[in-house]
Amino acid sequence: MSEQLADNISLKKKLQKAERRKKIEALGLISPLFFVMLVFFFIPIALMLYRSIDNSQMPAALPQTADIIQQWSGEGLPDEATYAAIVGDMRIANEEKKLGMVGRRLNFDLVGYYSLLSKTGRKIDEIKGPPYKEALINFDKKWGDTRYWTVMERGLKDKTLLYLLAAMDLKYDENNKIVKVPEYEAIYISIISRTVYISISITILCLILGFPIAYYMANSPPRTRNLLMIILLLVFWTSLLVRTLSWILVLQNNGVVNNFLMFSGIINQPLELVFNRFGVYVAMTHVLLPFMVLPLYSVMRSIPADYVRAARSLGAKSITAFIRVYLPQTLPGIGAGALMVFIQALGYYITPALVGGPRDQMVSYFVAFFVNERVNWSMASSLGVVLLILTGSLYLMFGKKVNIANMKLG
Repeated sequence: MSEQLADNISLKKKLQKAERRKKIEALGLISPLFFVMLVFFFIPIALMLYRSIDNSQMPAALPQTADIIQQWSGEGLPDEATYAAIVGDMRIANEEKKLGMVGRRLNFDLVGYYSLLSKTGRKIDEIKGPPYKEALINFDKKWGDTRYWTVMERGLKDKTLLYLLAAMDLKYDENNKIVKVPEYEAIYISIISRTVYISISITILCLILGFPIAYYMANSPPRTRNLLMIILLLVFWTSLLVRTLSWILVLQNNGVVNNFLMFSGIINQPLELVFNRFGVYVAMTHVLLPFMVLPLYSVMRSIPADYVRAARSLGAKSITAFIRVYLPQTLPGIGAGALMVFIQALGYYITPALVGGPRDQMVSYFVAFFVNERVNWSMASSLGVVLLILTGSLYLMFGKKVNIANMKLG
């Protein structure tokens, strides 16, 4: 009995050891992929999230003022020590060429701050004191305006929500409360709405065009199916820039489409088919169509043809059998394809920038604008965060439904 018990314990230990070895092997297999995802996906996203609220360069540029202004109650004007600190910091920042950066940052919160700091920085050596408070106010009355000091106090913190609020058309008022920007200044919500609208439109167009293509491919002989698959994959073998420029050549006033229509007598003058919303729809649909067709084709290939034949044999008409038997089984492919197309369309930059007009630019265009033109990484990161939240929310909303549909089919 004791020997049998010992054998059972030994077998149990061997099984546990084998399980541990399998776990270690599995971990070794996934660790390279995890490392790649960590380095090229999670860390960049984390840095983008942090950059959207990072404001550490401001207190580093005006360290004395950043320390002392936090003691200000926010009522009335700061004391003489604060004025003395800002004069000392501006002298050093002006020598280190940092005052312009500070002015641009504060000007984003209150227009006029850049010119105030530039003007004061040029004449900083002429400001004698103490008392520095009186000297600065006499130099420019803005130094006696509480609003400028409120913005200074808010702008010299290590972290700020200013850019995230701006990306949602919100701002701080004079009392440090979050309010909506005036209607004539609100642009980002409309840009985000435009991005979503264009992405939904592209998704619908890809579904309308992609469903019959995928259906035909799934029910074609192997030779025809392979040929169609090669034609479809040609999109991936061509540069995105080349594809976009090709559509400009095709759709321009002297392009193939307009020349054909005019030669046929259908139109008398060229149609505006590019550098507008129509051009964006055409070019983006062409680029993203394979991402709709491939998931649909994959699902349609797994649907037995016997189901539709059985429905017909029971008296259902062809259209009824298609809608009630075949179409519900394609929902996982529709959901997966729509999700892939929509999420990719949200972040498109090159195609709308080249074939669209000023009113057709999407969020990604403004991200590139703030990075390349304004060198404002915080605002670019904030727009990226809004886009990330939007994409993640849609994925959570629709991705779960796709999974449920797959489970039902399984």
